[in-house]
Amino acid sequence: MPETTDQTTARIGVLLVDDQPLLRMGFRLILEGEDDLAILGEASDGAEGVALAAKMKPDVVLMDVRMPVMDGIEATGRIVREHPEAKVIILTTFDLDEYAFAGLQAGASAFLLKDVAPEELVNAVRLVASGDAVVAPRVTARLLETYVRAGGANRPAPAPERDPLLGDLTPRELEVLGAMAEGLSNAEIAHRFFLSEATVKTHVRRILTKLHLRDRVQAVVYAYETGLVIPSQGLDY
Repeated sequence: MPETTDQTTARIGVLLVDDQPLLRMGFRLILEGEDDLAILGEASDGAEGVALAAKMKPDVVLMDVRMPVMDGIEATGRIVREHPEAKVIILTTFDLDEYAFAGLQAGASAFLLKDVAPEELVNAVRLVASGDAVVAPRVTARLLETYVRAGGANRPAPAPERDPLLGDLTPRELEVLGAMAEGLSNAEIAHRFFLSEATVKTHVRRILTKLHLRDRVQAVVYAYETGLVIPSQGLDY
């Protein structure tokens, strides 16, 4: 639950997990300058991060991937399983990073480059906490394409045979899922299919519910892992 101030203004609770003290300090200074954000704690490795997540109940965790004791991938998986209300943002040095990809597979909601601009960092935390958007969706899609393609997977079976849950989606929901996997925003999806943004939000919510997914980025991961989207070949229904 977001922290509440004396003025009953809900604040987004953030946990910083990184083995570089200077990076944590920089992120803290940026985030603490926002009235709607609160730093709940800091951890220098994944194990400490898991323990603090259990104690602090953060809304968002900023998680480095390369750390001693327990890396960010294992820590992300544990936090997501044990505290599904927490959203994890993976911190990485390179946009095409296999660790970032593994972090998304483990359940992270987004990833950010460590040299992110202050305003982008603040916006990312807010977006991920809201559950309504994916941070840098086209970069996320490019990351997924790169590592799915590198896996050399064979062309998958027809969509309903990949996962029975796909059979529960309507044709329009399949189209919206495909657009989400391309990294389109709600506004862009609405424009493509001549829908209102409110209708798109309803479709997105129903897709996540039917497929038992946490958020939009997990829908993108799902679309690639099930073969609904073939790298560099567009959609394959």
